[in-house]
Amino acid sequence: MRVRTLGSALALGVLALGGVVVVRAAVRTTSEERVAPAAPLELDPFALSRRLGRALTHRTVSTLDPASFPHERFDALLAELAESFPRTHELLAPERVGRHAVLYRWEADAPAGAPLLLLAHLDVVPVEKGGDWPYAPFGGELAEGFVWGRGALDDKASALAILEAVEHLTAEGFRPRRDVWIALGFDEEVGGKRGAAAVARLLEERGVRPALVLDEGLAVLEDIVDGVERPVAAVGVGEKGSATVRLSAEGPGGHSSLPPPHTAVGRVARAVTRLEARGLPAALDGPSRALFEALVPHMPFGRRLVLANLWLFEPLVLDQLVAAPSTAALVRTTTAATLISGGVKANVLPARAESTVNFRVHPHDGVNAVLAHVREVIDDPTVSVELVAGAEPSPVSPTDGEGFAWLERTIRQVFPDAIVAPSLVTGATDARHYTGCSEAVYRFLPLRLRPDDLPRIHGAAERLALAAYLDMVRFYAQLIRNA
Repeated sequence: MRVRTLGSALALGVLALGGVVVVRAAVRTTSEERVAPAAPLELDPFALSRRLGRALTHRTVSTLDPASFPHERFDALLAELAESFPRTHELLAPERVGRHAVLYRWEADAPAGAPLLLLAHLDVVPVEKGGDWPYAPFGGELAEGFVWGRGALDDKASALAILEAVEHLTAEGFRPRRDVWIALGFDEEVGGKRGAAAVARLLEERGVRPALVLDEGLAVLEDIVDGVERPVAAVGVGEKGSATVRLSAEGPGGHSSLPPPHTAVGRVARAVTRLEARGLPAALDGPSRALFEALVPHMPFGRRLVLANLWLFEPLVLDQLVAAPSTAALVRTTTAATLISGGVKANVLPARAESTVNFRVHPHDGVNAVLAHVREVIDDPTVSVELVAGAEPSPVSPTDGEGFAWLERTIRQVFPDAIVAPSLVTGATDARHYTGCSEAVYRFLPLRLRPDDLPRIHGAAERLALAAYLDMVRFYAQLIRNA
């Protein structure tokens, strides 16, 4: 009798649990604000594409070595921008910061709030030989409905679109209700220390505290987020840090016919293998959790059932996310062994071997936590662990303040079919240098990207759809109007 009673109680418990799970999934709804679409802009697409194309012809590839930095190319591009946007350069009186960074200020007559700061960068990554480019990488050609060239996606288009928006608004006689600052960096692709970092220090010294800082980052993702039919406007509210660690070991050398149990190469290789086999812990928290919570109402019921009940299914969800590189990066610090060397000849024992491992540090970790993890996992005192370079994850910006609401409203006005969702940027941007100026620092590129666009960023055949570029200009103009 007691067994039957216990069985009945368990069955009722399971039914009750199942009911809670189903109800939580069923009642999860979205609270999207209905907004009027953005006011139309009368834009000349071919004139815009020509100005962008001319900017793409400048080979502004940044380098870490000041001696090889192509200063004359950046000077030529800045001269081009002054010629292309005369009203903006007359009214906003740009100032040079450092060698090539440019800071613009559009002053309000009677500022009604803290300023808006828009960021972009003018440098690009090199073009690898042998890439499949249907048009010249620095040709800036308009063909097949696209503007082609290095920087079309990352990130000259942002800079040009911001200037186009300001040039258009000034021609209309528009005056902003708050100050609008524009900062164009020149070395983002190599860390931003001479460009964005210098501008950020200058703004801090002047006491400029923006209500909203907006840089490149995530975008309007179409057919990229599995299980969500609508485009997702993913807004980066934070970005990962990085830690580059060098592992090294030494050996006695000698002839390979009398080897020790483990050579220096073997010990370093074993250390790398252990790090790849045991990554840092994953967790669905912070911006990554906020992303899934925003998407749950828009998913099929089966997925909604799981993601609306993370209190029960989180371990299962994490297992699935960690299994794919694209989603693993959202929930954990990633480990990438990128360099290894050692030895001089096949029959000579190596006197030294070393490997470089790059970690992209999740906000729930830190550089010191990565170093502690490396030493614990390697568990070999004969392997030296050295931090070559490290940058902490950025602070996570709020999603419940004025800045995010302002940004979200503009996205809905320009991309009305998109779901706005906070997320985590897994790479690095200039935005991280500005977190001392404002707590409202966001990373969003206002253009639509499809799966075949992603490999073009830093890859071959980089291009930007002309229609997408017009949306970018409309977005920045509407963001300034909404200020």
